[in-house]
Amino acid sequence: MQNRNTYEWTKKMTRLISVLVMIHIITRTSISNAYPIFAQQGYENPREATGRIVCANCHLAKKPVEIEVPQSVLPNTVFEAIVKIPYDTQMKQVLANGKKGALNVGAVLILPEGFELAPPDRISPEIRQKTGNLYFQNYRPNKKNIIVIGPVPGQKYSELVFPILSPDPATDKEAHFLKYPIYVGGNRGRGQIYPDGSKSNNTVYSASATGRISKILRKEKGGYEITIDNTSDGGQVVDIVPPGPELLISEGELIKVDQPLTNNPNMGGFGQGDAEIVLQDPLRVKGLLLFSASVILAQIFLVLKKKQFEKVQLAEMNL
Repeated sequence: MQNRNTYEWTKKMTRLISVLVMIHIITRTSISNAYPIFAQQGYENPREATGRIVCANCHLAKKPVEIEVPQSVLPNTVFEAIVKIPYDTQMKQVLANGKKGALNVGAVLILPEGFELAPPDRISPEIRQKTGNLYFQNYRPNKKNIIVIGPVPGQKYSELVFPILSPDPATDKEAHFLKYPIYVGGNRGRGQIYPDGSKSNNTVYSASATGRISKILRKEKGGYEITIDNTSDGGQVVDIVPPGPELLISEGELIKVDQPLTNNPNMGGFGQGDAEIVLQDPLRVKGLLLFSASVILAQIFLVLKKKQFEKVQLAEMNL
């Protein structure tokens, strides 16, 4: 009897664990689809060999992005990299449930090797106030020079301030006093394609066949089932439109394959840019200051000498 009870208990626990595992998988998948930051799991490096940043694979519309960095920085110092993602903050996007909501923004910052996110104890109160409650993270644990953030509310964070720590060639043999490129990608709004390749509800849906629309069924949870009488083989094709996009067609209408069935609800897009920064040698700066000071002193002495010579000439002429 005791063995039977043990068996029943084990069986129930096994079922419970299986359910929890399934819930975890489903939840993780939905999060991955909802938050573009998790798309980093699909790419070892966010910048392709062509220079294209992989965020453009999901965010198809092209939009501007700006980056501001100092012209040069000294080693082992913290500086600001400001990424601007401009857009009309009054715009509303289609959410995953088909309703309208505010746009979020996100960004990826690709720094030179050796540059990294500044540790909290190195960030000044002034920079900390600008970064606010933003949470930055590395693209990979072993890629500290690539930083991602988002999604965050675009109405509050259309300008993102990254606190960056420059390397020190004295301790890092891989760092050198050179000019380096910095690349940035920034998106606003949801993407049109999920990382697994499936469409989101934030894009245009087109007809999969040529024919006449015989039926448009509005689903209980939103979205439509559009039945097309295919003229090529006499069969029927059913196209599914999720909640969000608005229909452009009606029953009885003749359509062609790839003709848009809905509008394009996308209000966002992705953009990328670049900048350059110089890791400056302090000795060079000191040398330049000394050289400038010596030139200024030489000019001063030259003027004084000229004045003295003019006085001597004037005295000789008076004699």
